[in-house]
Amino acid sequence: MSRFSSPRSSIEEQRDLWERKRSITAKELVQTEQCYCQQLHLVTTYFVEILKAKGTLKQDIQKSIFSSIKDIDSINQSLLVHLENGYFGKGFDQFCPNLQYYTTYVDNIYNASKVLRIQLKKNKAFRRFKELQETRPEFNNHKLEDLLQLPIQRIDQYKHFLQNLTANTRPDNPEFQQLSRAMTAVCTVSQRIKDNTKCHENYLNLCRVQKLLTGQKTKVLATGRWYIREGWLKVVPPKGAEAKQKMFFLFSDMLLQAKRCSVLHPTNGEKFTGQHAYPLQDCTAEKVFGHTKSQGGLLSLTFPKAKLLLMSSNQEDLNDWYQNLCSAIRKLQSAQTVVHQRDERCQGPLRSAADSHNTPNSSSSINPGRKRNMGSCETGVQAQKPSLEWESSTPKRMKQSEPPQLSGETSASGCVIL
Repeated sequence: MSRFSSPRSSIEEQRDLWERKRSITAKELVQTEQCYCQQLHLVTTYFVEILKAKGTLKQDIQKSIFSSIKDIDSINQSLLVHLENGYFGKGFDQFCPNLQYYTTYVDNIYNASKVLRIQLKKNKAFRRFKELQETRPEFNNHKLEDLLQLPIQRIDQYKHFLQNLTANTRPDNPEFQQLSRAMTAVCTVSQRIKDNTKCHENYLNLCRVQKLLTGQKTKVLATGRWYIREGWLKVVPPKGAEAKQKMFFLFSDMLLQAKRCSVLHPTNGEKFTGQHAYPLQDCTAEKVFGHTKSQGGLLSLTFPKAKLLLMSSNQEDLNDWYQNLCSAIRKLQSAQTVVHQRDERCQGPLRSAADSHNTPNSSSSINPGRKRNMGSCETGVQAQKPSLEWESSTPKRMKQSEPPQLSGETSASGCVIL
């Protein structure tokens, strides 16, 4: 700051800078909102409304493809009116309570894309209708698939605009609190989009690995399972024989060992056969000499009834395997600790021996309400355990006197040979 400038002038300069930045952001927000609303209106007018009138698609299929986009168009038209009049705080304050329409749309977007692809493949009338509508000059060569992604993209744009508007709005401005609340609400939907994207990518990876494996014994698709990584590692046998290279797939609850099928096989030349599935619940991982700066190293994996020595000549790759394994094991063990704590909370208070003798038929006089609570707690504990499905064969009929057991418990004692 110059020695001739006063503190008051520097504060005014800062406020002027904030106001200029706010004006630039506001102008860009209004312009992009106008374009966005026009494109939304194209979808609702030339697709949703006309398809509903023509009956080209069944009502449930149309709902699956377009979801809540008509409601989104309605609330955004109202938001646009406020933005064009300069009421940014008021506009977003009335807009954010209706964000559930965006949440519904976000949760359905991958299913919508799937249903749309199926209809374009099987429904000739809808395919011709779509091509005809997209040739209209109003669409400006935009495809329906691209237009359906606009609400997802707009949420991140709102996040960016609101952050800039809030940062350049004085805290004593009445709009500051409104913009702050709107930014929090929009960030929640933005995080939901990221979580859904992550879950979808994980699902695609599980499907890809499942297609790489031959036979029906190895079940990769399971609720709560996350794909982590895959790669080639050499298995060192305990008796000093030659190490054999195997393909390993690491998931959040198991390590799957597989071998390449014969290249001469007419259909499975690029596929793998599952050999062992090692549950990570009670596994311990150690570096034998992978921590040194020499080339490569060994990983020692100890299971309740099995032990693996894995070797790699790539030091960086080995370190990555070790870190991923330790992280997966740590998360499983921490989840198990939480389950045990909840199980202990579900247990009723201890009763003295005198109380049990004084109470006739103590085993049957327990409060039925408390007994139901215990049952519900146990059910919750079982639901949180990772489900390890190894075989697709029909399970044997169980006797009524034998309680059903979780597959995760039976496989946690050791590896499963596939």
